[in-house]
Amino acid sequence: MAAILEFEKPIQELENKISELRSFSKEKGIDLSNEISILEKRAMEVRESIYGNLSSWQNVLIARHPERPNTHDYIEYLFTDFLEMHGDRLYGDDPAVVGGIGRFNGHAVTLIGHLKGKDTKENLVRNFGMAHPEGYRKAMRLMKQAEKFRRPVICFIDTPGAYPGIGAEERGQFEAIAKSILTMAKLKTPIITVVIGEGGSGGALAFGVGDRILMQEHAIYSVISPEGYASILWKDSSRAREAADVIRLTAQAILELGVADKIVPEPLGGAQRDPEAAAELLGQCLAETLDELVEIEPEKLVLLRHDKFRVIGALGAD
Repeated sequence: MAAILEFEKPIQELENKISELRSFSKEKGIDLSNEISILEKRAMEVRESIYGNLSSWQNVLIARHPERPNTHDYIEYLFTDFLEMHGDRLYGDDPAVVGGIGRFNGHAVTLIGHLKGKDTKENLVRNFGMAHPEGYRKAMRLMKQAEKFRRPVICFIDTPGAYPGIGAEERGQFEAIAKSILTMAKLKTPIITVVIGEGGSGGALAFGVGDRILMQEHAIYSVISPEGYASILWKDSSRAREAADVIRLTAQAILELGVADKIVPEPLGGAQRDPEAAAELLGQCLAETLDELVEIEPEKLVLLRHDKFRVIGALGAD
């Protein structure tokens, strides 16, 4: 069972009552189907009410949910014949970035994504999805390989941001991010970027230059975390809830700003409640998008990509 967030407790209470009634009915041989049906209907109404009126901060909590499907989960659900590749051929391998080749919907594709862990131990290994320079350089190596063999690239974004440690800075963190953005801008092969959880700061932008940017319904995408914004602008990190509204980081807000191209629906309650259903919904959207992009000539694809990003954030004459 997925961990319960504070605002989900009314739903959990009803689900517990339903479970208790079912157990009692089975144990005592009493037909309580009518009572159970009433409670199930009520639980669905409460669930739809809560998830249909989420605040920006509640969306942040869902995007950060520890049991939310990660890049590795989606690779297992959606792709076949996946072969992971390691190392940047300069320094080493970065476990915070997974990359390799696989097959999807009849196409050979290159897969790249941030990778968070499922528990504290794995998160320490994966550095909580915060990539080092070698992670971005590994990704660039795979992107260039994809271009050489005319494979589409699918990137999964799920990171609080690039790792800000001294070692990462010494090895050229800012340069690696900038070069990754430049590499994607010039790449002569289709690129689909999917924000599946947190899309934070330059760490996310390094994988964000796609021909199509998709966001799962409860994913977030922002230049800075709510806590960071509140700390810098208001000198008070406890105002993160308020900051989440100000920086407009939800999928709907990002779509309205013209940064995202499409919102991918999630199962009611978030992808963590039904990862397989979430993967199916994402797979349908990826298939439609990929079929559209592979029909475009590589040179035209690059020009369209440039045009797409030039107008993001542009201010009108008014």
